Amino acid sequence: MFNFFKKDKEATSETKQQGAFFDFKDKLAKTSDALVKNILNIVSGKETIDEFVLEDVEDALIKADLGVDLASFIVEDMKNKKIKTSEVKDFLKEHFREILNNAGSYELKFVDEALNIYFIVGVNGVGKTTCIGKLAQKMKNEGKKVLLAAGDTFRAAAEEQLDVWAKRAGVDILREDGIETAAVVYKAIEKAQNEGYNTLIIDTAGRLQNKFNLIEELKKVKNIINKKASGANIESILVLDANLGQNGLSQAKVFLEAVDLTGAFLTKLDGSSKGGIVLAIAKEYKIPVKLVGVGEKISDIKDFDKEEFIEALF
Repeated sequence: MFNFFKKDKEATSETKQQGAFFDFKDKLAKTSDALVKNILNIVSGKETIDEFVLEDVEDALIKADLGVDLASFIVEDMKNKKIKTSEVKDFLKEHFREILNNAGSYELKFVDEALNIYFIVGVNGVGKTTCIGKLAQKMKNEGKKVLLAAGDTFRAAAEEQLDVWAKRAGVDILREDGIETAAVVYKAIEKAQNEGYNTLIIDTAGRLQNKFNLIEELKKVKNIINKKASGANIESILVLDANLGQNGLSQAKVFLEAVDLTGAFLTKLDGSSKGGIVLAIAKEYKIPVKLVGVGEKISDIKDFDKEEFIEALF
């Protein structure tokens, strides 16, 4: 009898997992069409993959936002290995898997009995504040004690917007309007340490009009985090808009100059055909996507699973 209920529970869990997968597959449909189906259509019906077909494949990969370098690398490998039409799907699948495997850990790290700091960076307009709100609620729902730090003191109304998200997520916020980001972050770390928070999520400015000033400010803030919270688990997360495609690569380069990025949060993946940026930043900069935004609701946040991503693409 008890085994029956156990099996029924396992079956329900499996059904939920399958449902979540098919939901994610639907979210990735546009990227799958651009990145996989388009290429398979190009080679379909061809007896051999000649130079003309390879050129079309390369163009398709570039348009799917893998970038010129990665697209050329994949096509050259296809040529050298003399890949047949029937082998293209498996060839691409293994290529993509290898790229993702070489980019490091895709798990958003959390250490029990320690302060966990998530240093969120990215240009204005990519949905950084929304991502912070979603991450805050996700962490709270997992039983974490969460504090937000309103570190974007440059953009008008940034603190107010983060305050709104803090209320939606039901978490605390430290904001000190009118002082520099470094001071806000210092006070936030102190508050987190003194009041038993295990999760601190830090917002930052994202202006690119003056790249030098932005980089210097972020370096200063990161140094404060490293010194003030030397025993903490620190993740530096770059927020990228999936719709930006290759522009996301240039943004990644800027923020890599400023902080030691450990991962990326990809927003608007559900409505984009440019999800190939996941592969591009993994190949170019060894930055793993750790979180994805797949909708507008505060609950529309998902841990990135590289195997699920590959399977959903194909």
